Amino acid sequence: MAESKMFFENKSTHWETIDEHIDRQIVGYNQSVMMVNVQFKKGGIGVMHHHVHSQVTHIAEGKFEVTINNETKLLQKGDSFYVAPNLEHGVVCIEDGLLIDVFSPMREDFIKV
Repeated sequence: MAESKMFFENKSTHWETIDEHIDRQIVGYNQSVMMVNVQFKKGGIGVMHHHVHSQVTHIAEGKFEVTINNETKLLQKGDSFYVAPNLEHGVVCIEDGLLIDVFSPMREDFIKV
């Protein structure tokens, strides 16, 4: 069974560059759950997509335009959103920010072997 280490210190946990506006840091997982930090620069776009995972996202910093199933809201630091499996969703970063994504089950596609 895939499983991460128990403790994560930001200073020693790898960030993966997704594109010029987005970096991702996997901070804990097992087969059932995964938490990921996603750092966005203003203008960054989390393109519309869907997956079989349930997702809950907390906006730790910044401001985002969030679209889920053709409904769009402007959310900011302290807000959160939930995405049911297979619903189309995406974000646009309006102000530099940090999203904390939690997936169930884990996103196996995020793990490099």
